[in-house]
Amino acid sequence: MGFGVSIACAVGALVAGAGVVAMALPGRPEPWPVHLLRRAAVTAAWAAAAVYSLGFFSVLVAEHAFGDGADSIPAPACRDGFDEATREGLSHHRSSYLPLRFDCVRDDGSVYSSDPGYAWMNGASASLALSAALFAIGAGYASELRARKEALTS
Repeated sequence: MGFGVSIACAVGALVAGAGVVAMALPGRPEPWPVHLLRRAAVTAAWAAAAVYSLGFFSVLVAEHAFGDGADSIPAPACRDGFDEATREGLSHHRSSYLPLRFDCVRDDGSVYSSDPGYAWMNGASASLALSAALFAIGAGYASELRARKEALTS
């Protein structure tokens, strides 16, 4: 289900991105800069949702696997793919959905991440969300600027 949500968001981003590309074609709506900024904001928001949902469901699956069956403690995400020296002294894990992470904690208090992919997912979703907000603010500013310009000319 999680992968499906991420795919649906990615499809939304592609459709919105096609709307951005359509602004380069003849017959585009006027005022085109405002429409371009709005469409770019929607594209960035869908892309942020796609990346974040991918990481969200990854953390959710890792959390769900913990305590689910005979070989589930310590968390499989902290054991699978790591050598014995890394796993030595593993005591528990910490998970978070904002920012995305699933950290494995040893007895001595040291921590290692179960998946280094969370770093890029956090960075990409945050930068895409910030871009969406800036595009939306820019669209509002462009609309206001245009309205003021029309008020001065009339």
